[in-house]
Amino acid sequence: MSLIESINSSADVKKLSTGQLRDLAAELRELIANTVSRTGGHVASNLGVVELTLAIHHCFDFPPDRLIWDVGHQCYVDKIVTGRRDRFATLRQRGGISGFPDVRESDHDQFSVGHAGTAIATAVGLAHGDYLANRSNRIIAVVGDGSIVNGLSFEGLNNAGLLKRQLLIVLNDNSMAIDVTQGGLAKHLNRVRFTHAYEDLKRRAHNILDLTSVGRSLRESLQHLKQGVKTALSPSQIFEQMGLTYLGPIDGHDLPTLIRALKVVGDAPYPIILHVHTEKGRGCRFASSDPCKFHSPSGYEINGDEAIIKVGERESYTCVFGRKIVELAEKDEKIVALTAAMPDGTGLVEFRKQFPDRYFDVGICESAAVDLAAGLAKSGHKPVVAIYSTFLQRAFDQVWQEVVLQGLPVVFALDRAGLVGSDGAVHHGFADLAFLQVLPQMICCAPADGLELEGALEFAVHCGKAVAIRYPRDLAPDPVGPAVPFELGKARVLREGGDATILAYGSPAAAAMIAAQELSRDGLNVGVVSARFAKPLDQGLIADLIGRDRPLIVLEDHSEVGGFGASVLQAAAQRGLPVSRIRQVGLPANQLIPHGSRSWQLELVGLDADGIARTVREALGLAGPEVAREGSPRQAESRARQLKVGR
Repeated sequence: MSLIESINSSADVKKLSTGQLRDLAAELRELIANTVSRTGGHVASNLGVVELTLAIHHCFDFPPDRLIWDVGHQCYVDKIVTGRRDRFATLRQRGGISGFPDVRESDHDQFSVGHAGTAIATAVGLAHGDYLANRSNRIIAVVGDGSIVNGLSFEGLNNAGLLKRQLLIVLNDNSMAIDVTQGGLAKHLNRVRFTHAYEDLKRRAHNILDLTSVGRSLRESLQHLKQGVKTALSPSQIFEQMGLTYLGPIDGHDLPTLIRALKVVGDAPYPIILHVHTEKGRGCRFASSDPCKFHSPSGYEINGDEAIIKVGERESYTCVFGRKIVELAEKDEKIVALTAAMPDGTGLVEFRKQFPDRYFDVGICESAAVDLAAGLAKSGHKPVVAIYSTFLQRAFDQVWQEVVLQGLPVVFALDRAGLVGSDGAVHHGFADLAFLQVLPQMICCAPADGLELEGALEFAVHCGKAVAIRYPRDLAPDPVGPAVPFELGKARVLREGGDATILAYGSPAAAAMIAAQELSRDGLNVGVVSARFAKPLDQGLIADLIGRDRPLIVLEDHSEVGGFGASVLQAAAQRGLPVSRIRQVGLPANQLIPHGSRSWQLELVGLDADGIARTVREALGLAGPEVAREGSPRQAESRARQLKVGR
């Protein structure tokens, strides 16, 4: 029996010798690399924390001790050794285990997370709470060097320095967040790495200088200079001034050193930062040689030491955006692009290569990205902030005060809008329209396909206003029609129909066209309209559609609360138009959609072509009650409730 088969709980890890832990680490790396090749996931990050995770479980007691992962994408080993080994093959799959910590999955997981910068502050809260409850358990927070630069992390550190009880913050420093870590603190940590090499060089120099009396005299005269350099480079200049004890850096793959260090600091009655160096993709040549590429691949085929990442047959929305912004920037030197540590995920790699002086990566600091964009816009430039929908909500106040209130022309390219597939609930972009359309003068639009995305981006960078463009994590479908320029507040009729009309906001338009074609085979003539804009709405067209006294089915890959459908209903009510014929299909308001394939998630909520066709038939009274219930959005909501986010 392999070692990994004997690990059913954290307690089993505590029983292993250092040699056995090394063997287990090798088995875990093989399991992770092979599993993620099929399921997709964060392979490089997890390969980099194998020894660190094992050492933590070897030195602490879970339960009652608590372990909090910042972001949480590096939790695979933690899941495997806490009773989820047998389910690891279902990672990120429908009905399987999540790729992030999930409180519904295990009592070991303290929070269901997926965003950066949160671990330290929540750990401080747990420390206070356990103290007030007279519990003596220990708390460990693992934070990456990408997350430590987040403002929320510093707010947490500021409060951690006031603690009078145990708290261990492990700074997992692999010099990579998703891409290379950016910012002043990242450069400081690089100097710390230099210090490590400097100490080794210093020891060798001492051995040489001590061979002669002149050398010894010279060495002594250099002590004052050395001390000044050491003080300037010391991380204590940051952390210890905040009331935190700093130790490190140490090798995050050296198990004996890790275990000794964790045993020394584990019971300290005050907050400690333990700085460890790890290598992203460790032990797997293809992942360590290109950790950005293998940060979160959708899957890959392993061939010896190499791996080929699976790609789709068509261009993704992200690729369309990346290609178009380069094309626009070639013609307009005022266009600049910003990202929050995700140039690859948002499609800005080629832009960075071609226009390095016009490209800005602020690290995992979404609020700073928006404020920096505001400054660029104020200076006469045309900033495009490429960001995931779920992460923009972290910068809402900056969008309002620094951009909208100032009337500045900043474009927000919202990737991963709507359902995101295997990353699950914490990454769904379900709320961007709800919080953006409340802002005065904000323009919100969504393309139906890749060709419309190109048109939307061209419109946005030249319109001179704040614009948000939302599009999903998906392959761009075949164009719904020839290219038609975007005109502010104007929808686009894709297909005329006399029996019913589907009004789709964004990507659901492509599925609506397929549904309309399917319904035509049943003799039903269904129109399809790409709304294009949620704000401003095409009030005239919407009034006309409602006034035709036929069903109007409104589709959106967004929450039904505060979304496009809600705006259509409100517009109808304000005009005194009948709303009884309007059917709203979007993401259920009170349910978390579990992880799985995006196609399955769309089916779950009734936004696939078959689901849309069923809704049209139901609206026309052509579906029997049982069929209607089965295919309706409310039935999808019931399914989501039963699944309870995967379990």
